[in-house]
Amino acid sequence: MPAEQRREAIIQAALPLLRRHGNDVTTKQIADAAGIAEGTIFRVFRDKDALITAVIAKVFDPAPTIAAMRGIDSTMPLRNRLEAAIHIITERLDRVWELMSAMRMMGTPEQNARLRPALPPHLLPDLMPEALTAVIEPDRERFRVEPAQVARMLQLITFAGSHPRFTNGNPLSSDEIIDLLLDGLHAHTDRRHPPPLCQQAVRGVSAPGGNL
Repeated sequence: MPAEQRREAIIQAALPLLRRHGNDVTTKQIADAAGIAEGTIFRVFRDKDALITAVIAKVFDPAPTIAAMRGIDSTMPLRNRLEAAIHIITERLDRVWELMSAMRMMGTPEQNARLRPALPPHLLPDLMPEALTAVIEPDRERFRVEPAQVARMLQLITFAGSHPRFTNGNPLSSDEIIDLLLDGLHAHTDRRHPPPLCQQAVRGVSAPGGNL
């Protein structure tokens, strides 16, 4: 097997073990899962730390997520595009949070002094906002802010609404996230809401209890 394929096979074998055992995983467990001799690992990776760093880099690599985001059909209705985008984001977040929890990681790899030097350069720029903005761009007229701001708010709502520590096991559904983004939380009504009392007073309208 070519070296790059061997490296990828070891990473894929190690990933579920890291999720289960965290830093306590052994290279023997990984070798058994990959169907190779333990010594083969050290012909590909310098040591266990180098292998763990490679697995973390694989999980945090945004390239597959960005490619999926860019693959969303721009001719679909806005709601369908947003639903697809939320699914892509939450799928990535689930993978990342599961690994971070198992590894007891605080912050992203870029904020980790041990991991940052080993990360490939393409992990460092955040291209997700640009890809998500392109999903929203065809319907920019429907929003009172720029598509980039809509994309930012969608990311923040999705992050907060799906994080296990924030949601107590009851995450927001994609429909709830989209409804919040598009409609807010106001009640739908067919009649206009009356203006605030201060505006009524400016117009010379009596407010309840006398003139303001």
